[in-house]
This record gives sequence, C-alpha cells and structure tokens, in this order.
Amino acid sequence: MELFYIAVFLLSAAAAAALEGTRKSATGSESGNRDFLKFRNNYVLVYSLMMAGDWLQGPFVYALYQFYDFDRAAIGQLFIAGFGSSMIIGTLVGSLADRNGRKKAALTYVATYAFGCFTKHWNNFHILLVGRVFCGVATSLLYSAFESWLVAEHFKRGYEGNWLGGTFSKAVFLGNGLIAIVAGLLGHALVEVFKLGPVSPFDAAALVLIAGGVYIALTWTENYGDSADKTPFHASLVNAGKTIWEDPRVGLLGTMQSLFEGSMYTFVFLWTPALSPDGEHLPHGMIFACFMVSSMAGSALAGRLLAHASGYKPERYMQTVFAVSAATLTVPVAFHLQRSSETSSLDPNAPGITFEGKIQLLAFCVFEACVGIFWPSMMKMRSQYVPEESRSTIINFFRIPLNLFVCIMLYNTSALPLAAMFGMCALFLLGCAICQRQLAKIVEVENREFELSDSNVNLLSATKKEVPFPEA
Repeated sequence: MELFYIAVFLLSAAAAAALEGTRKSATGSESGNRDFLKFRNNYVLVYSLMMAGDWLQGPFVYALYQFYDFDRAAIGQLFIAGFGSSMIIGTLVGSLADRNGRKKAALTYVATYAFGCFTKHWNNFHILLVGRVFCGVATSLLYSAFESWLVAEHFKRGYEGNWLGGTFSKAVFLGNGLIAIVAGLLGHALVEVFKLGPVSPFDAAALVLIAGGVYIALTWTENYGDSADKTPFHASLVNAGKTIWEDPRVGLLGTMQSLFEGSMYTFVFLWTPALSPDGEHLPHGMIFACFMVSSMAGSALAGRLLAHASGYKPERYMQTVFAVSAATLTVPVAFHLQRSSETSSLDPNAPGITFEGKIQLLAFCVFEACVGIFWPSMMKMRSQYVPEESRSTIINFFRIPLNLFVCIMLYNTSALPLAAMFGMCALFLLGCAICQRQLAKIVEVENREFELSDSNVNLLSATKKEVPFPEA
C-alpha cells in the first residue's frame, strides 16, 4: 500500500482526535447534570448500535449481488427498489411515528432491517427485491424516528435546548465515523479472515440490531407528536405539507437536506470511477477509512462550533461549509472532461493511483469533513425550526425528492459522463449555500423583530411603574 494513503489517514485521524480531545464536551451546568449525561449516553449508544447494523451491510450489498451472479442491470433494479420504497412506503411508515409513537417506530426499524438481512440468504431476485423494499423502509425510519424521539424526549425532560448540539455531534462522531470503521473491519474479518461467506456481515448486522432493539425496549419511554391523538393520519400529512410550503424556514431546510444528501449519495457511486478512470488499483478499504476519519474530524469540529451557545450559529457557518463542499466536487470535473471507459479497480497488478487521483482524493476527504459537519448542524437546525407535532412526517417528506433524485441517477449512471454528474452535484451544493444564506437572513429579521418587541414591552412596563396612580 502506498504511503500516500497512510499519510492521509493519519493526518485525518490526528485532526479528528485533536478536535474531539481538546474541546470542552459540556458546559458547567450540562456536565453537572448527571441525569442528562446518562440520557445522552443512552441515546449515543442506541444510535451507534443502529448505525453499526447499517454500516455492517453497506460495503457488502453490491458484492453479495455480484456473488449471486446478478448483472449490473439487475443490481441497479434492486438498489432502485430500496430507494423507491424509502421514497413511497418509507415516507408513510415513517410519518406514523408522530401518531403511533417514536419508540415503536425505532423498534419497527429494527424489525424491518433485520428481516431485510434475513432475505440475503436466498439467491433469488424476487426475495432479494422484497428485502430491499424492507431495507428502504428501515432507512426512512433510521433518519427520522430516532432524531424525533431524541428532540421530544430532551425537551420533555426539561433540558436546555443548546445541549442538543453536543448530543448530535457525539452521536455522529461515533455512529457515522468510528462505528463505520469498526463495522467495516469486522465485516472484512468475517468474510476474508474467518471465511464465513458473503452473507455473514448481514447476519452480524441483524444480531447487532436485535441487541439494540432489546436495549430500546428496556430503556426508552414513548413519546409522540403534540397532536398525535387529535389529528387523523391523512390530515397530519396535509398539515406537514402545508408547514413545508408556508414556513420558509422549514422549506429551506428541506431543500438543503434534499440537495446535500442527494449529492452525497451520488458521490458514493462516483468516487471509485473518478479515482480509477483507467483501472488503477485502489485499496477500497483504506480509502473508505480515510473518508470516515475525515467525517469524524468534521463532526468533532461541529461539536466545537455548536458548543458556543452565543457564538457560532449553524445558520451562519453552514454557508461556508456548503460553499467548500461545492468547491471540492468541482475538482474532479477538471480531470474528467473527457469520458473514460469503466474498468475494474480491483486488479492488484494494475498501476496505483495517479497524481490527479491523489488530488481528487484529498478533495474528497475535505468533502467528507463537510459531511461530518452537516449532520449534527442540520439536526440542530431541524430541532429549532421543524414543529414537534409533525417532526417525523416532515423529515420523511424531505427525503422524497432525495430518493427520487438518487433513483434517477442510478437509472442513468452509465449514460452521463463523470464531469457532468460531479458538476451537477457541485451546483446542488452551491444551491445549498444560497438557501442557507436566505435562511440566515430570515432568522436575523425574526430575531430583530423579537428583540424590538421585547424592548417595547419592557419600556411600557417601566413607564407604568413610573406613572403614579391618582389618589381616591
């Protein structure tokens, strides 16, 4: 393995360790509240277990379908089934969390994802298709039910709102970073070292998910949307849609989430051909580890930024994050203006990564750091502006254009050149920066109006105290 990969990994890991190790993890009142720290640690553990179940499968899904001798078209159909079910069925099922309970939705995630893992034992297209449908539904629950439960439970217990940022940061640092690396190594060991077969990572994922489900059942209490027992289900869907349409803050958040995550998922399909346009050999596991530690560095940086209650605001600094992420994905555009033929990057006898590939890899690591900042920052903004009574419903509505976009990209991935796809992603990210700037302006205006109203109330109150009452 080239020293270049090791150097990138060590530098990224050092940055993540320094950012996480040197920041103050809690304010004085926060660190002194043992109940809150116990609550936070409980959520971070659950989130890490749920993400471990996801990460154990991720690197091996495509390889398993290849092992079953499905061609690229059939594999594409299976992936489209997963994103399509997340878009349609997942939106409806995830929206039920507000009405029927977020804890129940979390346990439903465990059941549906574990069933999806179970279907991987059959080399049958239709059974695997059903499994992908269940996994798509589970994905919608993963990215809505757990966050909704946390926000509602946090405020129900009377904790301060600015403590949420630290919880989100720790959860993403572990669940989307460290756990991803450990899960990748464990899956590799099960398949390559212990020779347990290509289905073994899915069996391990199911066991982890079931263990997490038991822990949820024993330690979590139930919570609902504020109007869970009053509004019919169809009316709650309509109300969520009206909120997105009428509240510009919520609409802008949804637009940014769809554009950013759409670019992120597209990047997952593009980075291998971008780094290996002529069949250069790539150590995929090492590159994945570089991406994950870069994401960890980003989430640790987000933790530092969110810890300043009156300092850095995500409405402001995310403008820069989106602009930087757009710049990173313009780098491969310059190197892929001419279309390249698709060649396998797994040939160990092929030459190593080129200088152009190294430049792109560094840019991709910066993009992953932006991803690490994005998750806790977006979660924090959603906790402020998305109404509690329909939180899960609205978050799942945000994922409809995202899943539609990914389905379209998967269907046309062989028809578009790399430069065009990366350029489109960069434009989407630039659109995120514009939306974030608009959101910051709206929030600033609202804050000024609130401060002016508050000052007028105080002035009126002081005037009343100074005016003497007439004697009887």
